[in-house]
Amino acid sequence: MTAAARPPEIRDVMERLDRARFLPAQHHRSSQWDRPVPIGYGQTNSQPSTVVAMMDLLQVHPGMRVLDIGCGTGWSTALLAELVGSDGSVTGVERISALADTARQLLADIDTVEIVEATGGVFGLPDAEPFDRILVSAAATQLPEELIDQLVPGGILVIPVGSTMLRVKKLVQGEVHITEHGGYAFVPLIREAHGD
Repeated sequence: MTAAARPPEIRDVMERLDRARFLPAQHHRSSQWDRPVPIGYGQTNSQPSTVVAMMDLLQVHPGMRVLDIGCGTGWSTALLAELVGSDGSVTGVERISALADTARQLLADIDTVEIVEATGGVFGLPDAEPFDRILVSAAATQLPEELIDQLVPGGILVIPVGSTMLRVKKLVQGEVHITEHGGYAFVPLIREAHGD
């Protein structure tokens, strides 16, 4: 793997991890299609080309500590776990408890992964900061400052805000550098937790 985990390496990881495992049985046939697939509760499993683009922007290195917000049934979390390797760790956060439970079951054999149910009114995991990378797979109405606060200096946040994908790098001096990377459609990022 190259240091920046460019798309060919990300696609290699995708080929090793069967997307169908993370989809409801009735949607297994859709796993090979480049489109979002419903996973229940109004949520979707993002289309592969979007996931490749986001992970390319995130530039995950082996050994990093990554926060995966809106992890759904855990596909993105599993991909990130492959990219960080055995010396890294990935924490997936999901507000819908049934999806979080599914992710825990599917990823139970990966020691470097933890799935956490979201706390109502809180973005991310401020009690577990800092993180080297934060991936958000839901659209915020505005950039959540508290997620930037949860990054290490030099850390990167990738998040859709409105319909625009943003890459936010926290500079060593505490300032941020934000770049825009095209338009995407995501389910909304919601602060409130959601039970079964």
